Amino acid sequence: MPTITRQLHQSLLSGAVTSTALVQRCLNQIAARDGQVKAFLQIDADNALAQAAAIDARRQSGQSAGRFAGLPVGLKDNICVMGATATCGSRILENFISPYDSHVAERLKAEGAVLLGRTNLDEFAMGSSCENSAFAVTRNPWDLERAPGGSSGGSAAAVSAGMLPLSLGSDTGGSIRQPAALCGIVGMKPTYGRVSRYGLVAYASSLDQIGPFAGDVYGAALIMEAIAGHDRRDSTSVNLPVPSYTQTVDQPLAGLKIGVAREHFVEGLDPAVEQSVRAAIEVYRSLGATIIEVSLPRSRYCVAVYYMVASSEASSNLSRFDGVHYGHRSENHGNLAEMYAASRAEGFGDEVKRRIMLGTYALSAGYYDAYYKKALQVRRLIREDFDAAFQSVDLILSPVTPSSAFKIGELTSDPLAMYLQDIYTLSANLAGIPGLSIPCGYSPSGLPIGLQLLGPHFSEDRLLRAARMYESVTDWHSRRPAIAVD
Repeated sequence: MPTITRQLHQSLLSGAVTSTALVQRCLNQIAARDGQVKAFLQIDADNALAQAAAIDARRQSGQSAGRFAGLPVGLKDNICVMGATATCGSRILENFISPYDSHVAERLKAEGAVLLGRTNLDEFAMGSSCENSAFAVTRNPWDLERAPGGSSGGSAAAVSAGMLPLSLGSDTGGSIRQPAALCGIVGMKPTYGRVSRYGLVAYASSLDQIGPFAGDVYGAALIMEAIAGHDRRDSTSVNLPVPSYTQTVDQPLAGLKIGVAREHFVEGLDPAVEQSVRAAIEVYRSLGATIIEVSLPRSRYCVAVYYMVASSEASSNLSRFDGVHYGHRSENHGNLAEMYAASRAEGFGDEVKRRIMLGTYALSAGYYDAYYKKALQVRRLIREDFDAAFQSVDLILSPVTPSSAFKIGELTSDPLAMYLQDIYTLSANLAGIPGLSIPCGYSPSGLPIGLQLLGPHFSEDRLLRAARMYESVTDWHSRRPAIAVD
């Protein structure tokens, strides 16, 4: 079965389509659709067309057009690109222009990708709905009254709405997989350390990881092949060979053992989501996979552990945004302390303030051992649960989200309900393992439902191949929202 990104990529490689024509088409689609969706914070049309023309010229002269051959890519606005914004969706960085390229931007440019624009996000990647951005609320292309998920909601919505074929986001607790599921596309969080975080504005440094969005598994494999690998500028980057993901993605896995965690099918899971995920299990069974029940007993602690660890690291990382070193400086102040307080009060939104205060409290004298240190100890136990499960299975299959896309504004007054949207994705970040979301069905109202595959450390090749096995015998990935249909 042909797939979406693969068709575009092959057309570029063969010369049937030029990068200039494809980029112009994407710009036209953005002009027609983004007024409703609001996926982008910045579009650099002239520069994108210039990049495309240069790639076409290389191809015409017989030179290599690179791995991407001129495919357009959007980047979440917390990933630095030289000369472009890096607002993180925050007023405090509203006027910040990056003076350098992130590792992933360097790799994409070197491999012939066209960097088309900057996509919207929850402020500093803190959120699950893309409602926390200081600049716009991004809407789900399947239903403009609903959220696309977060924090990488702009990147997911742009691909889902057909405005570009590929994008990058960051995933700290589900911020790639959850919006991919709610928008009906493929999204992948690599193993922690597989992709360099150099040039990613930090939220929670021990959890953050950059990864791809695409309309199909091949597109995710293509981006991963380019951006994965060692980078000496990131001390957490792992020096391991990068497999040829696109060369192996179509090879089915023989003797596949898939674990199903009983803790992922409990009260709170929407019946339509459970039905779609269980139907996907039967598809895998029909493909020869063995389905084995496993247990992740400490997963019930993941929400509490995640918000303690992530908020503590956010408190530390965001202390640099004080109106002196970086970012917005208030004009309403007297002394230095008042300037710090006023600048941060004016520059940060409510959700960011909430997490900074929670993290600062957890790190304060007298509370560090009781909260942050204890959370790290439980985090280790969560990882041990996965280690034990992967002794008997190759992958773990689960829902991505407890429900399909919720209405904009529905959960904003209840932070805990919003946090629980990530209940099935948080544990992968805490354990540092890779995870992938792939479409597996639709709710009765026609909203996408995602299937999550989780693997051991550095098993991206296995995840992509397993996802492609499912994709090759289903057509969920080929469906698009009405707004994306020409």
